[in-house]
Amino acid sequence: MIATPDRTPLPREFFDRPVLEVAPDLLGRILVRTTPDGPIALRLTEVEAYDGQNDPGSHAYRGRTARNDVMFGAPGHVYVYFTYGMWFCMNLVCGPEGRASAVLLRAGEIIEGAEPARSRRLSARNDKELAKGPARLATALGVDRALNGTDACTAGDTPLRILTGTPVPSDQVSNGPRTGVSGEGAVHPWRYWVTDDPTVSPYRAHVPRRRRS
Repeated sequence: MIATPDRTPLPREFFDRPVLEVAPDLLGRILVRTTPDGPIALRLTEVEAYDGQNDPGSHAYRGRTARNDVMFGAPGHVYVYFTYGMWFCMNLVCGPEGRASAVLLRAGEIIEGAEPARSRRLSARNDKELAKGPARLATALGVDRALNGTDACTAGDTPLRILTGTPVPSDQVSNGPRTGVSGEGAVHPWRYWVTDDPTVSPYRAHVPRRRRS
């Protein structure tokens, strides 16, 4: 029998830990996005850890800016960024306030509200592809910069919250290099995923973008 996921919000203390502890522990947790079309619930199956100013791959590596300001704030808040001029990606802030670190939400399984997710992801060939990758996840949930700074730990009226769900046992968690990270940070095995889950995105090494002549 499959256990019913716990629908209580994760406490802020869950996120007030080192990012390498939080990241694998997020697998199996449930993200709920409230939209005008109804709620969408997603079970997290793949994440990546970014360790702030200790991590060359992190947006916060070179310090605080207007773009990454939320990463330096209270744990349990949502950090949304825009990339490649077309996509949004969503992170959850970890660690003590003032020390930037965050977990990128890379993939998940839509367990409720598939219809509004499908309407945003018309190119998905099946429901397993609805949130298979960080940009696809954000698109399926209707996430953009308007949600940057949202408190995901509150039980009140909020557009996005994170629930306890059903944690994934450690023997069912795999880890390896992060996707698309270049330079010194590429070697860190800080991507975590539910082993053999069909919603997990394929690994892609960083490919340098060719400069225009």
